[in-house]
Amino acid sequence: MENVRADFPGHDFQLSRLISYSLLSSLTEKPSSSYRIFCILVVTKLERLSSLQKIAVSLYLLFPFLSASGGEPYHSPSGASEAGMGYVCVMRKIPWSFYQNQASLGFNKSLFAGISYADRFSLKELGTRTAFMVVPAGKASLGVVYSHFGYSDFKLETGGLACGIRLSDIMAAGVQVDIFSEKASVDYYKYRVITCETGLIINPGDNTSIGIHVINPVPNSLRKEAMPLTISAGVGTYLNSSLFAGLEAEMCTGSSLLLKTGFEYEVMKDLRLRGGYMTKNNAFTFGLGYGEKRILADLGFVLHDRLGVSTYITLIFKIK
Repeated sequence: MENVRADFPGHDFQLSRLISYSLLSSLTEKPSSSYRIFCILVVTKLERLSSLQKIAVSLYLLFPFLSASGGEPYHSPSGASEAGMGYVCVMRKIPWSFYQNQASLGFNKSLFAGISYADRFSLKELGTRTAFMVVPAGKASLGVVYSHFGYSDFKLETGGLACGIRLSDIMAAGVQVDIFSEKASVDYYKYRVITCETGLIINPGDNTSIGIHVINPVPNSLRKEAMPLTISAGVGTYLNSSLFAGLEAEMCTGSSLLLKTGFEYEVMKDLRLRGGYMTKNNAFTFGLGYGEKRILADLGFVLHDRLGVSTYITLIFKIK
C-alpha cells in the first residue's frame, strides 16, 4: 500500500477520481433514477475533495438525501408550509399544495405567485429554489411551477404545467405534465424525462378533506427509462375552528410505506404554528406561518435523525 501511495502523489484525490469513474461506468447499465442522481452527485462532489475523511462524509450526506421525500427522486416537497407539517398536504387546498395534488386548483378563485428556498443540512450544493404561479380560469385554475436543485457541477431542473377543475360542490380533480432535466459537468451526461401526475380531492363534510394523488401512472413498458410509481392518500380535518390535523400514507415502487402526520394551529389572527412527523428517517418537523391579505410568509424546519436540520422559506403573493 505504501508503494502505491508513493507512485501516486495526492493519493486521496486519485482515490476520489477512481470512485468517481467507477460510479460513472455504472450509468451505462441503465440504473434507477435514484442511483443515477446519487452517482452524479458523488462524482461532482468527490472531484473537489482532498481527504478520505471528506469522501466518507460526502457519501454519508448525499445518499440519504435522495429519498428524503419518499421513493420518487424528482418529486421533492416544495413549500415551507408543507415541510412544517411533515409534508401532510395531499388533501390541502392552499396555493402551493397544487404541486402535491393538482386537484387543489379546482377550489382556487384567486391569482397567486410564490417563491421558495430549501436549505438542506446547510449545504449549498443541496439547495433548491422554486417558483410558481396559480391563475384562475373560470371553473378551472392553471398552475405553473419551476424548480432548480444543485450547483455549477450538477443541476436538476423541474418544470410543470397543471390544471385543476371542480367537478361538483364536494369534489375536484387535476392533472399535471412534468419535465425533468439533469445535467452534470461531465460532458457526456445529460438526461431528460417527461411524465405526468394526477389527483383527486373530496370533501365529505364541511371540515374534512380526503386527497389521493398518483405520480408516473404511465406503464414503464411505454418508456425508454423506468420511473417509479408513487401513490399518496390522506385525510385531514379541522378539530375546531383553530386546529387542523392530517394523516397521509405514501407508497412508491421499491420503497417501504411512508407515514406522515401533521397539524396546524392558529395561535392568533394571521399567525399559525405547525408540527409533524414522518417515519422516513424518524423525522420531526415544525414551522410558523404569517399571513396578511396580500402576503403569506412561511418558515419550516425538518429534523433528520443523523444529518441535522433542513430549513424551508416560502413567500406567497396574492395578486388579486
